[in-house]
Amino acid sequence: MPMAKAIQLGLRDAMAADEKVLLMGEDVGKLGGVFRVTEGLLAEFGDRRVFDSPLAESGLVGTSIGLAMRGFRPIVEIQFDGFIFPAFNQITTQLARQTVRHDGTVSMPVVIRVPYGGHIGSIEHHQESPEAYFAHTPGLRVVSPSTPHDAYWMIREAVESNDPVLFFEPKSRYWPKGPVDLDHPGPALHESRVVRAGTDVTVVGHGAMVSTLLHAADLAAAEGTSLEVVDLRSLSPIDYGPLLDSVGRTGRLVVAQEASGNVSVGSEIAATVAERAFYSLEAPVVRVSGFDVPFPPAALEAEFLPSADRVLEAVDRVLSY
Repeated sequence: MPMAKAIQLGLRDAMAADEKVLLMGEDVGKLGGVFRVTEGLLAEFGDRRVFDSPLAESGLVGTSIGLAMRGFRPIVEIQFDGFIFPAFNQITTQLARQTVRHDGTVSMPVVIRVPYGGHIGSIEHHQESPEAYFAHTPGLRVVSPSTPHDAYWMIREAVESNDPVLFFEPKSRYWPKGPVDLDHPGPALHESRVVRAGTDVTVVGHGAMVSTLLHAADLAAAEGTSLEVVDLRSLSPIDYGPLLDSVGRTGRLVVAQEASGNVSVGSEIAATVAERAFYSLEAPVVRVSGFDVPFPPAALEAEFLPSADRVLEAVDRVLSY
Protein backbone atom coordinates (compact mmCIF):
# COMPACT_ATOMS: atom_id res chain seq x y z
CA MET A 1 0.00 0.00 0.00
CA PRO A 2 1.13 3.64 -0.28
CA MET A 3 2.69 5.27 2.78
CA ALA A 4 -0.31 7.62 3.10
CA LYS A 5 -2.65 4.63 3.45
CA ALA A 6 -0.24 2.87 5.82
CA ILE A 7 -0.28 5.88 8.15
CA GLN A 8 -4.06 6.08 7.84
CA LEU A 9 -4.36 2.41 8.81
CA GLY A 10 -1.96 2.95 11.71
CA LEU A 11 -4.04 5.87 12.98
CA ARG A 12 -7.25 3.86 12.64
CA ASP A 13 -5.81 0.88 14.52
CA ALA A 14 -4.40 3.11 17.26
CA MET A 15 -7.77 4.83 17.72
CA ALA A 16 -9.61 1.51 17.77
CA ALA A 17 -7.23 0.17 20.41
CA ASP A 18 -7.54 3.13 22.81
CA GLU A 19 -10.53 5.45 23.13
CA LYS A 20 -8.28 8.11 24.66
CA VAL A 21 -6.56 8.64 21.31
CA LEU A 22 -7.82 11.82 19.60
CA LEU A 23 -7.02 13.27 16.19
CA MET A 24 -7.11 16.97 15.43
CA GLY A 25 -5.81 19.49 12.95
CA GLU A 26 -6.71 21.71 10.04
CA ASP A 27 -9.02 19.82 7.65
CA VAL A 28 -8.36 16.39 9.17
CA GLY A 29 -12.09 15.69 9.61
CA LYS A 30 -14.53 16.26 6.77
CA LEU A 31 -11.85 16.71 4.11
CA GLY A 32 -9.69 13.86 5.37
CA GLY A 33 -6.55 16.00 5.31
CA VAL A 34 -5.01 17.70 2.29
CA PHE A 35 -3.22 14.41 1.50
CA ARG A 36 -6.28 12.33 2.51
CA VAL A 37 -4.26 10.58 5.20
CA THR A 38 -7.12 10.94 7.72
CA GLU A 39 -9.89 10.15 5.25
CA GLY A 40 -12.74 8.12 6.75
CA LEU A 41 -11.66 8.49 10.37
CA LEU A 42 -14.30 11.11 11.21
CA ALA A 43 -17.07 8.83 9.94
CA GLU A 44 -15.69 5.90 11.89
CA PHE A 45 -14.87 7.54 15.23
CA GLY A 46 -17.11 10.62 15.34
CA ASP A 47 -16.51 14.30 15.90
CA ARG A 48 -15.64 13.95 19.59
CA ARG A 49 -12.46 12.09 18.61
CA VAL A 50 -11.68 13.52 15.16
CA PHE A 51 -12.12 17.25 14.80
CA ASP A 52 -11.03 20.14 12.64
CA SER A 53 -9.18 23.03 14.25
CA PRO A 54 -8.93 26.74 13.47
CA LEU A 55 -5.90 27.97 11.51
CA ALA A 56 -3.95 28.39 14.73
CA GLU A 57 -1.06 25.95 15.15
CA SER A 58 0.05 27.41 18.48
CA GLY A 59 -3.44 26.97 19.92
CA LEU A 60 -3.66 23.49 18.45
CA VAL A 61 -0.47 22.28 20.17
CA GLY A 62 -1.37 24.14 23.37
CA THR A 63 -4.73 22.36 23.42
CA SER A 64 -2.99 19.00 22.95
CA ILE A 65 -0.83 19.70 26.01
CA GLY A 66 -3.93 20.30 28.14
CA LEU A 67 -5.58 17.15 26.77
CA ALA A 68 -2.49 15.08 27.55
CA MET A 69 -2.53 16.39 31.12
CA ARG A 70 -6.12 15.11 31.40
CA GLY A 71 -5.18 11.61 30.28
CA PHE A 72 -5.82 11.77 26.53
CA ARG A 73 -3.38 10.81 23.78
CA PRO A 74 -3.81 13.54 21.14
CA ILE A 75 -2.45 13.28 17.60
CA VAL A 76 -1.95 16.69 16.01
CA GLU A 77 -1.53 17.18 12.28
CA ILE A 78 0.50 20.17 11.10
CA GLN A 79 -0.79 20.54 7.56
CA PHE A 80 2.59 21.38 5.98
CA ASP A 81 6.13 21.50 7.34
CA GLY A 82 6.48 25.29 7.10
CA PHE A 83 3.31 25.79 9.14
CA ILE A 84 4.91 24.33 12.27
CA PHE A 85 6.76 27.52 13.17
CA PRO A 86 3.75 29.32 14.73
CA ALA A 87 3.65 26.36 17.15
CA PHE A 88 7.40 26.35 17.78
CA ASN A 89 7.14 28.06 21.16
CA GLN A 90 4.49 25.67 22.46
CA ILE A 91 6.46 22.64 21.26
CA THR A 92 9.91 23.61 22.51
CA THR A 93 9.16 25.56 25.69
CA GLN A 94 6.03 23.76 26.87
CA LEU A 95 5.45 20.32 25.34
CA ALA A 96 9.11 19.27 25.56
CA ARG A 97 9.47 20.39 29.19
CA GLN A 98 6.31 19.37 30.99
CA THR A 99 7.50 15.97 32.20
CA VAL A 100 10.76 17.35 33.62
CA ARG A 101 8.99 20.43 34.95
CA HIS A 102 6.67 18.15 36.96
CA ASP A 103 9.48 15.87 38.11
CA GLY A 104 8.20 12.96 36.04
CA THR A 105 4.66 12.97 37.43
CA VAL A 106 3.11 14.26 34.18
CA SER A 107 3.35 12.42 30.85
CA MET A 108 3.01 14.07 27.46
CA PRO A 109 1.75 11.36 25.07
CA VAL A 110 1.35 13.80 22.16
CA VAL A 111 2.16 12.93 18.55
CA ILE A 112 2.68 15.81 16.12
CA ARG A 113 2.45 14.64 12.51
CA VAL A 114 4.42 16.79 10.08
CA PRO A 115 4.28 16.20 6.31
CA TYR A 116 7.70 17.49 5.23
CA GLY A 117 10.27 17.65 2.48
CA GLY A 118 10.43 18.44 -1.20
CA HIS A 119 9.94 16.77 -4.56
CA ILE A 120 6.28 17.79 -4.85
CA GLY A 121 6.64 21.00 -6.87
CA SER A 122 4.93 23.17 -4.29
CA ILE A 123 5.35 26.72 -3.02
CA GLU A 124 7.12 28.36 -0.09
CA HIS A 125 6.38 26.83 3.36
CA HIS A 126 5.28 23.56 1.73
CA GLN A 127 8.57 21.74 1.01
CA GLU A 128 10.83 22.44 3.98
CA SER A 129 12.73 20.09 6.28
CA PRO A 130 12.71 21.60 9.79
CA GLU A 131 13.49 18.40 11.71
CA ALA A 132 16.82 19.62 13.16
CA TYR A 133 15.09 22.32 15.24
CA PHE A 134 13.23 19.62 17.14
CA ALA A 135 15.96 16.99 17.24
CA HIS A 136 18.01 19.70 19.01
CA THR A 137 15.34 20.11 21.72
CA PRO A 138 15.67 17.86 24.79
CA GLY A 139 12.40 16.17 25.73
CA LEU A 140 11.19 15.51 22.19
CA ARG A 141 11.42 12.29 20.22
CA VAL A 142 11.83 12.82 16.47
CA VAL A 143 11.31 10.08 13.87
CA SER A 144 10.80 9.77 10.12
CA PRO A 145 9.83 6.60 8.21
CA SER A 146 11.04 5.83 4.70
CA THR A 147 8.72 2.94 3.78
CA PRO A 148 5.00 2.14 4.15
CA HIS A 149 5.82 -0.74 6.50
CA ASP A 150 7.84 1.49 8.81
CA ALA A 151 5.19 4.21 8.58
CA TYR A 152 2.46 1.88 9.86
CA TRP A 153 4.43 0.47 12.77
CA MET A 154 6.20 3.70 13.72
CA ILE A 155 2.95 5.69 13.98
CA ARG A 156 1.54 2.92 16.18
CA GLU A 157 4.59 3.06 18.46
CA ALA A 158 4.59 6.86 18.48
CA VAL A 159 0.97 6.95 19.69
CA GLU A 160 1.82 4.46 22.45
CA SER A 161 4.79 6.54 23.65
CA ASN A 162 4.34 8.53 26.86
CA ASP A 163 6.74 11.16 25.55
CA PRO A 164 6.00 13.72 22.82
CA VAL A 165 6.91 12.47 19.34
CA LEU A 166 7.49 14.62 16.26
CA PHE A 167 6.49 12.30 13.40
CA PHE A 168 7.95 13.63 10.15
CA GLU A 169 6.23 12.13 7.10
CA PRO A 170 8.10 12.51 3.77
CA LYS A 171 5.40 13.83 1.43
CA SER A 172 7.14 12.63 -1.72
CA ARG A 173 6.90 9.06 -0.42
CA TYR A 174 3.16 9.22 0.33
CA TRP A 175 2.13 7.59 -2.96
CA PRO A 176 4.73 4.96 -4.00
CA LYS A 177 3.54 1.56 -2.83
CA GLY A 178 5.40 -0.95 -0.70
CA PRO A 179 4.68 -4.03 1.40
CA VAL A 180 3.20 -3.67 4.88
CA ASP A 181 3.41 -6.70 7.16
CA LEU A 182 0.78 -6.28 9.89
CA ASP A 183 2.12 -9.28 11.81
CA HIS A 184 5.83 -8.46 12.03
CA PRO A 185 6.75 -4.95 13.23
CA GLY A 186 10.46 -5.01 12.40
CA PRO A 187 12.85 -2.57 14.16
CA ALA A 188 11.65 -0.63 17.19
CA LEU A 189 10.74 3.05 16.92
CA HIS A 190 14.23 4.43 17.58
CA GLU A 191 16.33 1.77 15.83
CA SER A 192 18.29 2.50 12.67
CA ARG A 193 18.90 -0.29 10.17
CA VAL A 194 20.96 -1.30 7.17
CA VAL A 195 18.60 -1.47 4.18
CA ARG A 196 21.22 -2.48 1.61
CA ALA A 197 24.49 -4.25 2.32
CA GLY A 198 27.68 -3.00 0.71
CA THR A 199 31.44 -3.01 1.12
CA ASP A 200 33.00 0.20 -0.20
CA VAL A 201 31.16 3.23 1.23
CA THR A 202 28.43 3.70 3.85
CA VAL A 203 25.71 6.18 2.90
CA VAL A 204 23.15 7.24 5.50
CA GLY A 205 19.95 9.28 5.41
CA HIS A 206 16.35 9.41 6.57
CA GLY A 207 12.87 9.80 5.14
CA ALA A 208 12.67 10.37 1.39
CA MET A 209 16.45 10.56 1.16
CA VAL A 210 16.67 6.80 1.68
CA SER A 211 15.08 6.15 -1.73
CA THR A 212 17.60 8.54 -3.30
CA LEU A 213 20.44 6.65 -1.62
CA LEU A 214 19.11 3.31 -2.85
CA HIS A 215 18.94 4.73 -6.38
CA ALA A 216 22.51 5.96 -6.03
CA ALA A 217 23.54 2.49 -4.84
CA ASP A 218 22.02 0.94 -7.98
CA LEU A 219 23.93 3.39 -10.20
CA ALA A 220 27.17 2.82 -8.27
CA ALA A 221 26.81 -0.96 -8.53
CA ALA A 222 26.63 -0.67 -12.30
CA GLU A 223 30.08 0.95 -12.14
CA GLY A 224 31.54 -1.58 -9.72
CA THR A 225 31.17 0.36 -6.45
CA SER A 226 29.30 -1.21 -3.54
CA LEU A 227 27.35 1.18 -1.27
CA GLU A 228 25.92 0.16 2.09
CA VAL A 229 22.72 2.14 2.79
CA VAL A 230 21.66 2.93 6.37
CA ASP A 231 18.18 4.29 7.18
CA LEU A 232 18.30 6.36 10.37
CA ARG A 233 14.52 6.17 11.02
CA SER A 234 14.98 8.08 14.30
CA LEU A 235 16.63 11.50 14.57
CA SER A 236 16.27 11.90 18.33
CA PRO A 237 17.52 9.70 19.79
CA ILE A 238 19.82 8.45 17.04
CA ASP A 239 20.72 4.77 17.08
CA TYR A 240 24.40 4.83 16.11
CA GLY A 241 25.08 1.09 16.52
CA PRO A 242 24.30 -0.10 12.97
CA LEU A 243 25.90 3.01 11.49
CA LEU A 244 29.16 2.64 13.41
CA ASP A 245 29.28 -1.06 12.59
CA SER A 246 28.82 -0.21 8.93
CA VAL A 247 31.57 2.42 8.97
CA GLY A 248 33.80 -0.15 10.68
CA ARG A 249 33.33 -2.38 7.64
CA THR A 250 33.57 0.21 4.84
CA GLY A 251 35.85 2.87 6.34
CA ARG A 252 34.01 5.65 4.50
CA LEU A 253 30.81 7.63 5.13
CA VAL A 254 28.57 9.96 3.15
CA VAL A 255 25.69 11.62 5.06
CA ALA A 256 22.75 12.88 2.99
CA GLN A 257 19.69 14.99 3.83
CA GLU A 258 17.20 17.33 2.15
CA ALA A 259 17.59 19.98 4.87
CA SER A 260 20.22 22.71 4.68
CA GLY A 261 23.62 21.56 5.93
CA ASN A 262 24.53 24.19 8.53
CA VAL A 263 23.99 22.98 12.13
CA SER A 264 21.93 20.02 10.96
CA VAL A 265 21.22 16.36 11.73
CA GLY A 266 23.87 15.53 9.13
CA SER A 267 26.38 17.71 10.98
CA GLU A 268 25.70 15.83 14.21
CA ILE A 269 26.11 12.44 12.54
CA ALA A 270 29.36 13.47 10.86
CA ALA A 271 30.78 14.77 14.15
CA THR A 272 29.71 11.74 16.16
CA VAL A 273 31.09 9.22 13.67
CA ALA A 274 34.36 11.15 13.46
CA GLU A 275 34.54 11.07 17.27
CA ARG A 276 33.52 7.46 17.84
CA ALA A 277 34.90 5.74 14.74
CA PHE A 278 37.94 7.87 13.92
CA TYR A 279 40.34 4.94 13.59
CA SER A 280 37.96 3.12 11.24
CA LEU A 281 37.74 6.01 8.78
CA GLU A 282 39.88 5.88 5.64
CA ALA A 283 38.61 9.30 4.48
CA PRO A 284 36.85 12.37 5.95
CA VAL A 285 33.10 12.15 6.39
CA VAL A 286 31.36 14.00 3.54
CA ARG A 287 27.92 15.62 3.79
CA VAL A 288 25.40 16.11 0.98
CA SER A 289 22.50 18.43 1.76
CA GLY A 290 20.22 21.17 0.62
CA PHE A 291 21.98 24.50 0.27
CA ASP A 292 22.08 27.09 3.05
CA VAL A 293 19.42 29.29 1.49
CA PRO A 294 15.63 29.45 1.95
CA PHE A 295 13.82 26.75 -0.02
CA PRO A 296 13.55 28.08 -3.59
CA PRO A 297 10.53 28.32 -5.90
CA ALA A 298 9.26 24.99 -7.22
CA ALA A 299 10.97 25.42 -10.60
CA LEU A 300 14.35 25.37 -8.84
CA GLU A 301 13.73 22.58 -6.33
CA ALA A 302 15.81 20.08 -8.34
CA GLU A 303 18.81 22.40 -7.97
CA PHE A 304 18.33 22.57 -4.20
CA LEU A 305 17.50 18.97 -3.28
CA PRO A 306 20.28 16.36 -3.19
CA SER A 307 20.10 13.96 -6.13
CA ALA A 308 21.64 10.56 -6.73
CA ASP A 309 24.26 12.30 -8.88
CA ARG A 310 25.29 14.57 -6.00
CA VAL A 311 25.50 11.55 -3.69
CA LEU A 312 27.71 9.75 -6.21
CA GLU A 313 29.98 12.80 -6.48
CA ALA A 314 30.43 12.60 -2.70
CA VAL A 315 31.12 8.86 -2.98
CA ASP A 316 33.84 9.59 -5.55
CA ARG A 317 35.37 12.10 -3.15
CA VAL A 318 35.64 9.70 -0.22
CA LEU A 319 37.00 6.98 -2.51
CA SER A 320 39.70 9.32 -3.83
CA TYR A 321 41.61 9.38 -0.53
